[in-house]
Amino acid sequence: MKIGFIGLGIMGKPMARNLIKAGHDLVVHDINKESIDSLKELGASAGKSPADVAGKCPLVITMLPNSPHVKTVVCGEDGVLSGSKQGLIVIDMSSIDPLASQEIAASCAEKGVRMLEAPVSGGEPKAVDGTLSIMCGGDKDLFDECKGILTLMGSDVVYCGGAGAGNTTKLANQVIVAVNIAAVSEAFMLAKRAGVDPNTVFQAIKGGLAGSTVMNAKGPMMLENNTNPGFKIDLHIKDLNNAIETAHAKGAPLPLTVQVMEMMQTLRADGLGQCDHSAIAKYYEKVAGDTIY
Repeated sequence: MKIGFIGLGIMGKPMARNLIKAGHDLVVHDINKESIDSLKELGASAGKSPADVAGKCPLVITMLPNSPHVKTVVCGEDGVLSGSKQGLIVIDMSSIDPLASQEIAASCAEKGVRMLEAPVSGGEPKAVDGTLSIMCGGDKDLFDECKGILTLMGSDVVYCGGAGAGNTTKLANQVIVAVNIAAVSEAFMLAKRAGVDPNTVFQAIKGGLAGSTVMNAKGPMMLENNTNPGFKIDLHIKDLNNAIETAHAKGAPLPLTVQVMEMMQTLRADGLGQCDHSAIAKYYEKVAGDTIY
């Protein structure tokens, strides 16, 4: 199948690579020429613009940083909709505001374009090995039609409901991940200050009730002082901002999320916004005047 793929960042590039490995013919577009060139080496072709990509493909996937980027790429001048044909399918795999996703879906419908939202979780490692968790919102029949493509990028592909449901599910995911990372950081610092090796604590508790995928993935990074980004603090701030705004609109309390957001904002102010979100541990190190590693 010929598939358009727009957005070749930390997540998008390996996701696109997995589609190529599965035998699909990709037309790719990104503002970063090096990302395009790396996929051309694997057999992809380059689209001149989102409109050009849409004109060449029956299915276009977008993987972009935030709501404004998706709106521009899909609905803006020379965007996907300006080059679309009747029946085009758009799968937006970005993590954006659920209300923005509903607006974009409505704009697509006006042009006879079907849209499925499919935000992901798992970070770069799972994007590379094709085992992302994918949370889908939109028409159920469209989900069933596209599921085969999505399973090439993810091991858990779940239909969550109508337009906006996929991104609402992703926001819930990001709340749990953020608070979990903070809890692991807090516990490791408690151990260090009390004279117990945090690595020993990790080995002792990871198989018990406190164990989690988050702790298994991010705990070793904290213990090794490794902040290389699999998922950047700046991006998690974006997700938590969307979660807080959605919660305010719907009357849902998020006191723990707000507290972790303040930790992340402090780290961004300290110049750590491009670090992995496991660097929440650096907030505790700053306050305690000690290191976890």
